[in-house]
Formats: sequence, structure tokens, C-alpha cells
Amino acid sequence: MLKCRTVWRKLAPLARASSTVCRQNARRAGLNNGRLPACVPAAQMSTAPAGGGRENQLYILLVGATCVGGAIYAYQTVKGDSQRYQDRIDEISSRPVKKLGEEPAVTQSEPPAVPKAAPSPEGPSLPAPDAEIPTPIETAEPPPADEPAVEASLEVAAAPPAALIVEEEPPAAEPAEPQPGVVAEADEPAIEASPEEAAEPPVVEPEPSPPTEPAPAELAEPLAESEPPAAESAAAEPVEPQPGVVAEGDASAASHKASSHTPYLLIGGGTASFAAARSIRARDPGARVLIVTDESVPPYMRPPLSKELWFSDDPSVTETLRFKQWNGKERSIYFQPPSFYINAEELESAENGGVAVLTGRKVVHMDVRGNKIKLDDDTEISYDKCLIATGGVPRNLQVLERAGEEVMKRTTLFRKVEDFKSLDKVSRNVKSITIIGGGFLGSELACALGRRSTESDLEVIQMYPEKGNMGKVLPEYLSNWTTEKVKKEGVKIISEALVKSVVSKDDKLEIQLKDGRLVKTDHIVAAVGLEPNVDLAKSAGLEVDSDFGGFRVNAELQARANIWVAGDAACFYDIRLGRRRVEHHDHAVVSGRLAGENMTGANKPYWHQSMFWSDLGPDVGYEAIGIVDSSLPTVGVFAKATAKDTPKAATEESGTGIRSESETEHTASSPVASSAPSPTDVQHKDEYGKGVIFYLRDKVVVGIILWNVFNRMPIARKIIKDGEEHTDLNEVAKLFNIHDD
Repeated sequence: MLKCRTVWRKLAPLARASSTVCRQNARRAGLNNGRLPACVPAAQMSTAPAGGGRENQLYILLVGATCVGGAIYAYQTVKGDSQRYQDRIDEISSRPVKKLGEEPAVTQSEPPAVPKAAPSPEGPSLPAPDAEIPTPIETAEPPPADEPAVEASLEVAAAPPAALIVEEEPPAAEPAEPQPGVVAEADEPAIEASPEEAAEPPVVEPEPSPPTEPAPAELAEPLAESEPPAAESAAAEPVEPQPGVVAEGDASAASHKASSHTPYLLIGGGTASFAAARSIRARDPGARVLIVTDESVPPYMRPPLSKELWFSDDPSVTETLRFKQWNGKERSIYFQPPSFYINAEELESAENGGVAVLTGRKVVHMDVRGNKIKLDDDTEISYDKCLIATGGVPRNLQVLERAGEEVMKRTTLFRKVEDFKSLDKVSRNVKSITIIGGGFLGSELACALGRRSTESDLEVIQMYPEKGNMGKVLPEYLSNWTTEKVKKEGVKIISEALVKSVVSKDDKLEIQLKDGRLVKTDHIVAAVGLEPNVDLAKSAGLEVDSDFGGFRVNAELQARANIWVAGDAACFYDIRLGRRRVEHHDHAVVSGRLAGENMTGANKPYWHQSMFWSDLGPDVGYEAIGIVDSSLPTVGVFAKATAKDTPKAATEESGTGIRSESETEHTASSPVASSAPSPTDVQHKDEYGKGVIFYLRDKVVVGIILWNVFNRMPIARKIIKDGEEHTDLNEVAKLFNIHDD
């Protein structure tokens, strides 16, 4: 710019002189001729005779070149200054990194300072994370939360010698710090404890290494608030674990001790808790999540316990808990292998957060005002936000409870992994098993054990008060057809059976029915429903629904401030079907995921219509949604089944045994009706290969069962969501293309 100014000062007098001479020449010429000339060289800028234009061109060219040169010089100057400023900032930012590399040696050389840390007296577990700090540092890519990370770096830049304090006062002496020498991730509340942290030895936030969460494609699950069906897309179920078998007592997968505080506390170790943990980590990669469960194993899926595990050819299936799906692919019931979890004792000091599981512990008291819980070993854990996903406990018959200890020892209430292992062992050592209950679980176990009876001398009996299998769900004609199907599996059916008493006599259990019939058996399986686990309601002061049971929650699955409920224990309000409580796998996945999102501030309502499915072996299965109650009017539309219309074929096509994973929103967005002629209602025929059953209330469809029709659930969900009256349900059935081969 100085050069431009100097040039302009030299050229300005010349320009003014040229203009003055030009005006004088014009005036002189006008006086000599008596009038102004017709063409005055007004643009003449030179003392030379009129008509010389070359000098004007040179002058204009010179001025233009000067302006362009000045602009270029200014641009280069500004760009150079910016580059030098950026280099200086980078140099300043790199200074604390160099000093941080010396910290592990200093910290390790002074172990006596470690016992001052309140959270954990175990010194060897602390230096190890510090030793890995310099490795993942990257300055090219900012951490997830930019502002806190920048503030931390500027504090260090203002006082670089602070890192030297480590030699005299190791950060381990500060109980509030998650990890010695390193501030918690930028998403953690500890970052905002500003003035004092500037004086803490190292306040550098290294670039966090990628969390052990699944790939983004697995985490980018559709939201439940826009179009709920997307919520069970391919990511509705967690990623299939690696072939490594999860050992039940693996210390890396679970722990019996935990730190005294956790930002996210999840009570219960089922599907809802795991879905919430993944959702929290997806939105807050540095989150520290603690799952507390009274079971001895990490989270797992329950449906295979009454389905595929019973059809496994592996004699060690009770130990491996791996099974082949109907499509032949093998997987584990565990959501993730042990390496996915971190030790509960190390959760508070974990650099990048993580998910820890505290097994074998039950929450016995909850202090809502103090934001803390008490375990059955008197351990207290405080939290910032809490999810209650305690699920339910199997319901028992009063007649069995009154029968005495000997009868209860030979009775199984089927729910957990231990129940599967126990029943599997019993079925190989007794001659007769009686299943009481004709619902989903009872019918599935009856078919599974019936298949096993064909290979041994085991007698399988199923009794229930209804006229046929799943009589409370299916229309009578379809219930009767299902009953015959179960009989073909080798099961002895006793319908309309009400148990009067049970006694143990002559090493047998005698079941006396109210109509006088007597059934002798070696073992009883009670599959008569589920009671929501609301033990914490009294100490926490939470409201329990008097009609449906479970914790009453608002549209965002929130029971009170900082407390959410998901899964079987949540009683929520359905904008289409009223207040409900659902006990199915799909609901646990979606409600758990939404609760996790809301715990991180999403504030999304739950209006998802969850589905469920049941299989009576690999050849007959159905999927259902909404209110499916046999007391409601129904309309069934059926067609002839083909080889593709079986659960086995459906899983081969979708690639997964958990059929809710194969749902896609695109199917429901623009359903195309079949071009086949209008189907006829075949309710009174004897063969029901495949079809659609509509459940009506006030002429509006409130529930749908897809009988051997798979991967059409989004269409059914949309029909219920629309809530319209349909004059001809045969036309609606065309949307499911049940007549297409």
C-alpha cells in the first residue's frame, strides 16, 4: 500500500497540470475564432497539439495498472497476514501437546499421590489411560463439541507452564476429575467448571479416539416422531456380535462394582436399556452409561429363548447361546460381545466414555430428589439422568403358589436365560412336561418341546382355559386351525381347562381340573402372562397406572424430571388407541431408543405403533400390530400359500431372524394395490395358508394380523395411523399383495 501511495503522489500533479492546459487551449481557440469550435478536444490531457490521443491511452493504462497492482498487493498482504496468524496459533496450540507427552512418566514416577483420589484406590488402572493420551491427538479434526475444546486449548495457551505442576501435585488428587491429567470430553458437564480448571495441571483435550459404537449406518436409526415404521429399519436391532462367545461370567463384559456417580444410569439389563445406551452414545459419543441389572449376563434378546434356540442341533447351545436362524445364519442372543463394554469401576475415568454393565445387583431404593439409588449391597450411586427399564416378572397362578415348596421346585416361570437352561435340562431328564397357558409364549414352547418329543419319549401337554391356541388373540376359526397345527407337532392339547389344585404325589405332580379331569406330569411350565416390575414406584414416588399397570409416562416417556421409563414397564398414551402398555421386543427397541434420545435433550414424542411376531416352528408365523383382541369384530382375507410364505423363507429374504429389522418406511409410503381380482372372505374354509385379519372398533381398523405374510408391516401401520373407515376391506387387503405369487 505504501508503494501505491507514493506512485499516486507523483502522478497527481501531472494529471492536474494536464487538465489545466487543456482548458486553457480550448478557451484560446474559442476567442481566436469568435466562437467555440464545433469539436473541442475536451478529453485532451496533454500539452501537445490537439488530436494526439496516444498519450491519453498511455495515461489511462498507467492508472489502471496502478489500481490493479495495488489490489493484488493488498490481497497478498492480507492473505500472508492470515497465514502467519494461523501458523502462530498452530504453534501455540502445539506447545502443551509436547509437554503432555512427558506427563505419563511424571505421573508414574510418583505413585504415592494416587491414594488421594477418592473414586478408586487402584493405582495401576489410572496411569494406563494417560500413557495412551499422546497417540490419538489430532489437530486437523475438531472434537464433537467445538466450543469447550477451544476454551480448553486457549486456557493452556495463556498459561503453558501449568503442565509442570504435575510433578508436585498430580491431578489424581482431585476426586472430581474423571481421569488424571486429562479433562473429561467436551460434552461432559465437568468441562464447565471453569476458573479452577485453568489452574489444574493439564487442561488439554486430546482428539478422542473413535468410540466403540457401531458404524454410523447402524446408529442412524429413523426417528420415532416423524414416521415410526422407520424406527425398526435395518438398525432397529443392534449389530450382530462377532463369533466370539460371550461367557456368562466374563469380567470384561460385566462387573460387580461401580463408581459412585454416573451421568447416565439405566436400571434393567434388557432390550430397552441396551437400545437406550446406544442411542445416548450416538448423540453424545463421550457419554458414560451404566447399566444395572440383577441378571448375571450382559444385555441380550429374549425372543430366541422360546423360538430358535430350541431348534438348534448344537448340544452345547445352553453354554454358547448361539443359534441358527430360520435362514441358516448363526448369531448370538447377546447384543454385543464382551469387548463392547468397559469395566464399571473404570467408567468414571474412561477417556472417551463408554457403556458399562453392573451385573448381579438389584436397585432396592430410589431417591428422586437426591438423584441417587441404593443397591441390594447398600452401595449408593448418584446420577444425572436415569432410565427405568425394569421390564416385568412372569405371572404365576395362585393355585401353584399355594401348592407348596415341592410343587414350586418343579415349576418353571419362563423368562430369563437361566429359565431356558433349566427347562432344557429338565426336558432331557423327565418323561412329561405340562405347559399351562395358550398365549404366545405357551404356544411357542409347546411347539418347540413337541418337536423334541418326536426324538425322545418326552410327553408334552398344553392346557389353557380357551377353546383353542391363542384364543384371546386369534378369531375362533383361526385359533382352531392353529390348535390342529400344534397337535401335529406332537403336543397333547387340553382346552377349556381351569386348574383347581396341584399336589405332589408319588414323584409326580397331579393337576386337578375344575371339571374333574386329572393330569399327571413331571414338570410344569407356567406361561400365563407378565406383571410389570414397578417395585421402585413406592420409594421413587412414581405413579402406577391402575388399569394397565406400569409407570405412567408422558408423551416423551418421562415419568418425572430426569427420569424416563421404557419397555414393558412403561404405560404410555397412544394418540390413536389410547393409553396402553406393550410387552413386545419391537416396542422395547423403539421406546428404549427414543428415551435415550430424550435423555440427551431431543424432546421427541412417542407415537410409534409397535409390532410383534410369533412363530409356531419354521413353517407358520404371523406378525401383528395394534389391538388384536378376539373379542373385537374381525374380517379375514386369505389366499393360498406358496413355499415363500413361511418364517424360514421370510428370514432368508431379509437376512435376519428378528423380523422387525427388515421393516422399511419406503414400503408404506406408496403402497401399490395388487392387480389380482378382489379376494373373497374365506373365514369358513379349513385351510388358511396366508392372509390378513383386520380387527375393528367402531368400523375403524385398530389391529391387523399378517398371517404368513411378511415384510408388509409398514403398510399395516399406515392403515392404523390413518384411522379411516373402510367400506370394503377386500380392497384394503389388495395393498398387501397376498394374491401375488
